[in-house]
Amino acid sequence: MSPKEIRYTPRNLKDMLIEMKDTSELMVDLAYSAMIYDNEDIAEEVVRLEDKMDTLYYHMKITAMLSTRRVEEAEEMAGVLQVAQASEGIADAAGDIAKIVLMEMGIPMELKLALREAAETIVRATVSPESKVAGHTLGDIELDTETGMWVIAIRRQNDWIYNPNHETRVRADDVLFARGHDEGVLLFTELVTNEKYIPKEVKHEKMLQDLEKAVDIIVDMKDMAEMSVGLAYSALLFNNEDIAEEVKAIEYKMDCMKHELQHWVLETAKHVSDVNQLRGLLHLANASESISDAAYAIADIVLRDIELHPVVTIAVRQSDEVITRLTVESCSPIVGKTFGQLKLETETGVYVMAIKRGEKWLYSPKKNTQVQAGDILIARGSHTGEEALIEMCACPLDVNK
Repeated sequence: MSPKEIRYTPRNLKDMLIEMKDTSELMVDLAYSAMIYDNEDIAEEVVRLEDKMDTLYYHMKITAMLSTRRVEEAEEMAGVLQVAQASEGIADAAGDIAKIVLMEMGIPMELKLALREAAETIVRATVSPESKVAGHTLGDIELDTETGMWVIAIRRQNDWIYNPNHETRVRADDVLFARGHDEGVLLFTELVTNEKYIPKEVKHEKMLQDLEKAVDIIVDMKDMAEMSVGLAYSALLFNNEDIAEEVKAIEYKMDCMKHELQHWVLETAKHVSDVNQLRGLLHLANASESISDAAYAIADIVLRDIELHPVVTIAVRQSDEVITRLTVESCSPIVGKTFGQLKLETETGVYVMAIKRGEKWLYSPKKNTQVQAGDILIARGSHTGEEALIEMCACPLDVNK
């Protein structure tokens, strides 16, 4: 098949950066879910988005070259292109993870089932014209409370809506992507498609030794790959060397975990009759590590103090998923509460990626992690979610004053 021809059309540099950031982050989420749940539909969506990223990157390079006339402008634009190239690298790695499903590379079902217990799922469903959700806003439908799943993206023909809010109206034939736990999949799918949901029957044989170790490594690599991308953009937005150094440290940890997973695969191969069943794990290790490499390329701009065009920080700030950095004051009502009690993701739609406590960092805080005064929270989510989080963290007003 001959490669698709790409024709240049003038586009706004900021808008393209926003689209590349949002698209690459969504691709990572979708790719891991497609792999864990063996979902070809979601894997094909990742490949569709990879084509879109190729086109965006092409337009970005042409626009950048046309916009410079002096050396100073070219120096600023070099940083912009480094961010764009890193976003393209993240997308390519996500595409590689999706191809594990589409090319039927070997990942034992026993391992996938264990991973499902440790990770949330992403489900894809097309809105039926007869569905109760068609024509209504997400705020009217309240899918999160009705089904336990919340919509993270909508594809409307060839257009995408990232991180839709309560005012986003759902239309017939929209393709909804929602995140949640397994028990919500049936309710969500039947409500959206207006059809009975029949889960796949899964048959597998127990054959893997030291399974828990492989599950722990893959879950850690997934979490750290996703987090490294968010932290890299945070480092850019706040021009923060401290956060950029953390991205660098994650990249080193990901190298170590890749080698650890490769070693587990080689050891396990001794006890497996068909080693092709493990081939996908080697592919997964490389792709996951490539995501952290690309994130480090973004953070490297801050570490090397590369002159950066203002359009980059504007794009990160104005994307559909914003990054927030705030300090918890001692008077804040959330001090002393756990993340399980706060339910920030369902209450605000914001996910706390990391906490800086003194000189230490806590990644992906657990439900039993307690908020302390002076904690610096690095979170990502929608603009409205950011406002809700700031309000939750704010000191109570003294009405007697």
